[in-house]
This record gives sequence, C-alpha cells and structure tokens, in this order.
Amino acid sequence: MPEAVLTALGARETVLRGAGAEELRAAERGAGDPLVRLTEHCSRRRMLLLLDNCEHVIEAAAALADHLLAHCPDLTVLATSREPLGVPGEFVRPVDPLPDPMALRLLGDRGAAAKPGFRTDADEETAAAAAEICRRLDGLPLAIELAAARLRMLSPRQIADRLDDRFRLLTSGSRTVLPRQQTLRAVVDWSWDLLDAPERAVLRRLSVFAGGCTLAAAESVCAHPAPDAPVVPDDPVEPVDPRDVAVLLGSLVDKSLVAAAPADDGEMRYRLLETVGEYAAGRLDEAGERTVVELQHLVFYRELARTTDPELRGAGQRAAIELLEREYENLRTALRRAVAARDEQEVLCLVLSLAWYWQMRDLRTDARQWSDAAAELGPDPFAPPARPAPSLHERCTDAPPPMSSELLEEARRGVRLIQLVSMDHAMDEWTTEQSMERLRVIAGTYRTGQPQTCRAPASLWFFAVLLTGDVGRLRELLDETVRSCREFGYEWELAAALQMRANVLANRPDWAGEARGDADESLEIFNRLGDAWGAAEALSCRGEAYEKKGEYTSAADDFLAAIGWAEQLGARSQVSLLRTRYASVLTELDRGAEAETILREVLTEGRQAGHEAMPAARLHLAMWLGRSGRTAEAREQLIELREEFRSETVAIFDGFVLGGMAWLDNEDGLYADALDRGRQALVRSQDPLSQMVAPQMSALHLVTVAWALGGLGGERRAADAARLLGAREGLLPAGHVEASLERDNHARAVELVRGVLGEAAYAAAYAEGGGLTLEEAAALVDAYRH
Repeated sequence: MPEAVLTALGARETVLRGAGAEELRAAERGAGDPLVRLTEHCSRRRMLLLLDNCEHVIEAAAALADHLLAHCPDLTVLATSREPLGVPGEFVRPVDPLPDPMALRLLGDRGAAAKPGFRTDADEETAAAAAEICRRLDGLPLAIELAAARLRMLSPRQIADRLDDRFRLLTSGSRTVLPRQQTLRAVVDWSWDLLDAPERAVLRRLSVFAGGCTLAAAESVCAHPAPDAPVVPDDPVEPVDPRDVAVLLGSLVDKSLVAAAPADDGEMRYRLLETVGEYAAGRLDEAGERTVVELQHLVFYRELARTTDPELRGAGQRAAIELLEREYENLRTALRRAVAARDEQEVLCLVLSLAWYWQMRDLRTDARQWSDAAAELGPDPFAPPARPAPSLHERCTDAPPPMSSELLEEARRGVRLIQLVSMDHAMDEWTTEQSMERLRVIAGTYRTGQPQTCRAPASLWFFAVLLTGDVGRLRELLDETVRSCREFGYEWELAAALQMRANVLANRPDWAGEARGDADESLEIFNRLGDAWGAAEALSCRGEAYEKKGEYTSAADDFLAAIGWAEQLGARSQVSLLRTRYASVLTELDRGAEAETILREVLTEGRQAGHEAMPAARLHLAMWLGRSGRTAEAREQLIELREEFRSETVAIFDGFVLGGMAWLDNEDGLYADALDRGRQALVRSQDPLSQMVAPQMSALHLVTVAWALGGLGGERRAADAARLLGAREGLLPAGHVEASLERDNHARAVELVRGVLGEAAYAAAYAEGGGLTLEEAAALVDAYRH
C-alpha cells in the first residue's frame, strides 16, 4: 500500500533528508523502503491524504494511516471505507443516503441523459413514481443511477412496480466503472464478501424484522441456538452466541450495512435499508434458515405483546402504548407469518394480547382482519347448540402457548367476540333471523358472574345481549358483573365494569343519577391506578349523565377534563369523540359558534378522527346548522353522512339521520317529505337496540310527524297531529329533560296544529292521544304512508 500511495503522489524517487529521516533509515533498514520514502514525503508538508475504498484492505490502510499520523504532524488523512479504520484520533462521519430532493435531482439528471426530455415532475403520476423509486432505493446514488438507465425502456411507474425484484432489474451500469459497481447485486455482493461468517449470519437474519428492531430483539432472533435450547445434532443453522450479537451488530453498523438511530425512548434501533434487506432475505433463503429464524421472531414478538398487554391497564399505560406502536410492524409481520403457518394457538395468543391496544387506538379494521383470520383456523365455538362455557379464573394469555383445552376453547370464543365488536357500523349484518339466532347462542354461552366475563374479551359478551334487545337481562348482567368484580378482587376490571354500567345507565334519564355514582367510583379507581384512558372514559360517562339531566355546565366541564386525559395518551380518536361530545353541549350553553369550529375541525381530520367521532360530528354539525337557519348546509351534511355509511348503518343511526332530514323538511316547509321521512324514522326508533340506547327518539319523531301534518293542513291531519302530541308526553322516558331543539320543535308543532284546529278541538284531540301506546301512535302515523 505505501508503494501505491507513493505512485499516486508522484513521489517514488523521494530522497530522505533531516534528522527524523536518519532515524527512519535506521528503523526501516534502508532508504529504499516505500514506507520510509512516503513518510519522508509527507513529514515536510501540510497536506490532506485521501485513501479511497479502504474496506477490502482495511488492516493495511489502518496500519499506514496510524504510522503516517504518528510521524507527520501536519498530515490529515481522509479515508472512505465501509467501516472505520479504528486508529487513534479517528473521527467517523457516516455518509447517509441522499435526502429526497437530492435523490430526485440525481434521478432527473441521469434520467434525462438516458431519455432526453425526462423530468421527475412531468406530471403527477411521474412525480409519485419517481419519489417511490428514490424512497425504495434508500437514496443510494448508484442504485438511482441504475434505475435511471432503465428509463430508456421502462416508464417510472413500471420501474417502481418492479423494485421487489431490484437485483434482476438494475443491471445496466457503466462499462467503464469497476465490475463491483456495474450492477446493484455486484455492489452488495462486494460488501457481503468482506464479512466473516458470524457477521453474515446476523445480517441475513435481520431481514426477518419489519420496521427495525432493538438490541434485545436482535439478540433473541439472530442468535442460535437459544441459551436454554437443547442441542440438536447436525443442526444446519449457523451457530451465533447471543452474547456476541451486540458486537456483530456494531460491526455491521460500522460497515454501513445496518443503520442505527435512537428511537423516541432513547434506545438504539437497528434497521436494514430496503435494498440490503432484500439481499439479506435472499441469503437467508440460501442458508435454509428462514423457518427457524421466523419462528424465533414470532416467539419474541408474541411474548412482547403478551407481556405488554397488562401494562396497558394502569400507570404504565403510555409507555406500553408507545412500545406497541414502535413494534407494530413487527407484530403485524409475526401475525401474518403465524396465520400463513396456520399456527392457531400463536395467532390466538397474539390477537388476544393486542385486542385492548386495538380498542384504545381505534384500530378496528386491524382487529376485524386478524380476529377473522384467527377464527378461520379453528372450529366455531358458537355453532348451535349453545354450549355453556366453564368458569375460568386464568386468562388465555397468562402463559405462552400451548394452551389447555379449556383455555383454547375460551380463546376461540374470545376472537369471535372481538369480531362482533369490531364491525364498526356494519351491524345490520346482525339483523337477519339467522344472525339473531347466532347472537342468542352467544348470549346463552356465558352466565352472569363468571370470572372471565369480568374481563375482556369475554366481557364483550355484553354486546351480544345488547343486540338481542333483552333490556331486563342487560341490567342484570351489568349489576352482576360489578358485584362479581368486587367479589373476585378485580380492581381494574371493577372500574371498567362501573364505567360500562354508567355508560348504559346514562342513556336513560331515569337511570342517569345512578350513572353518575358509578362514574364517580370508576373515576376514583382509574385515577388511583394511573389509568388515563379509563379516567377519560369515566369522565365522559359522567358528562353524559349530567347532559341527560340538563346540567350542561357540569357536562362541559367533565368532557373538557376527559379531553385532557386523552391528550396525555395521544389517543387521537378518543380526543376527537370527546371534543364532539363537548361541542354538542356547548350548543346548549349558547356557545354555538365555538361548537361549530370544533365540529368542523373534527371533520377536517377525516377518518383519522375515528370510527365514532366523524359521523357524530357531522350529525351534530347538521343540527347546529339547521338551528342557525342554514338548512341547505345542514341537509348537505346529512346527505353526505348517510352516503358515507350507506352500507354500514344500523337502525338507530339511520333513524337519527332520517329524523334530522324530516326536521329540516319541516323547517323548509316541505311537509310531505317531512311526513314520509318522519314515519320512516319512527319505524326505526322501535328497534330494540334503539329503544335501549335512545328511548326518547320515538316521542321526538312523533313531534316531527305532528308538525308535518299540521303544516299540510286539513282538519283530519291536524286532529291526528294533536293526538300524536298528546301521546308524546306519555312516551317520553321518566325524568327526560328536553334539549333546547326539542323544546323549540315541540312549541312550533303545537302552535301550528292549534292554529288549524282552534283551542277546544286541539285540547280534545290532545287528550285522546294521551293514552296511546307507541304501537298505536305508530299505526296512526302509518295510515299516512304513500
């Protein structure tokens, strides 16, 4: 190497002079030694010496640099290499991939050379494809140049779509460069060939990760065999001691084959560039190690999910959420591989361990997808006839698989209950007789007071009972669950059961007082446990109870406090829903403009606001727009709302929208339309679930229909309208407090109908309606069906 450097410097004939040179002559045994001549040349000069591509002669380059720096005080060495030289005083400056703007510029320049007139911003499709090429090629200059060369025969989109096979695609490099730089594979082959066997083993095994990994994960997945694993004779997998993984990983970082950066928790995270990852995956297949390494990956992340799940309930909640968010791509990858392997117990364990995280982060699509996948791997535990579930204190995820037969069956029930509650608004799938029979089977599988029904996922059995419309049993179930949680000493579960009972009770004015007491106790427990999610939910329940009693200031205070708790967790969907509820209360406090701003902000977030917040925000905004005289805008909101959820609606939701449209029809004087829509809304309000969740809606729809009949005119219509208004009071739930819009609508309907009939006739017809049942009032309305 000294001879090569001398040649590059044009200093092969340098003669030694000076005292230092005399010492070197003696030390190096002759002035003809290249190292002596090179040292003499550099020692008298202030200079920068560039040593390029040192990785294949790393030891010689390090020895030369160390020697020259020790004897040449004004010398600076700049070395480029896949790894540091490791000499005293070395300052390492990693060369990162090109940032996006520079990568796009390089692609544009080289692309124009290959295909005259090419521009990365020629149109929207080209811009998107060019950005994807640069991103997927990790900003690597040579890879981008090779991709640009392909523009002679392929469009940017065709190149981007073929990057899964990039090593076959990117093979058209310059003939004048070194062979190792002519194709993408040759570039990576060059680096691979410089690794020793343990380094290669760790690099190829890192390819099973998605989204990077921690050191602990690498030590668990990339080592083989595990410290406590039995010795397997003739094991074909390359042995790597777990204690050596950290050093090997550091070496790969030094060689620029692994990227390392601190995560938001301060811990270093390691990842492969996509190009290196694809190459390493191919090497993993060649080594025949994929099955073993993917299993080690699955076990590590199953255990991470299983042991993190309990931390989601209590003071460690935020850290647990952040951990699962960081590792979510690895968790999804583990799930996908377990499903592909048809390993039912691993899939069940992962789904049950992630179910509460999905609930907290409003990831219902993921919950539905993976619970569906888990359900397909085993028999249906709810196939008729109903088989009573035994009482189980042990959770299905208390220990890693394999599960006992009882726990396995319970796990199968659990994933199907997760399916049930992860259907968003698509619960019209459950309204057929066949589906209702299945719900009855599910409802009959458990008994109130069983240990597992106090905890998720078996506690989700509650929704099967809810959907069957058995109001009496529902209250018994809630009461018994609270009692059982106290008996078993389940503290967090007690807080959750109280919150659930408060949520149901708050929907009924006659139970709202009890709801407040439950919410208070639930809030106290969640606060004591440090559970911010639970505190927000308990405050929300209490706010709804206040709202039902007309105590809007207290309700607003609770919703605002709940928003604060949810914001601490970064629970975006929960925050959006709570802001929507807060805004709805503000309209009752003469703060409608502020409420409108909040509701529009929630709608601007789109689907990111969550499955519940967006439709609720659009509905409340429509009501406010209608109240403030902007009926055309209000109608647009309701039309858009119904269109968005046309295939995902339930009777109660559709009833709200139809009722709102009928009210707007009345406001606009479209009384025939109001009558038709009001009649349809009334039919939907008689659904058992609607009666349970919103028992006041039938009476409110009667007012809308009465208003429409009064507007259409005629003594018969007006008399029937008065009868409906008379029926209304008896059909309102006990203790119901009217909101301002309800009071206004009622007053307008009464005034209109009384004006048509006169005071005496109105009073008589009103009295006749006072004894009507809901079914009789509905029959009276149905007589006006077109």
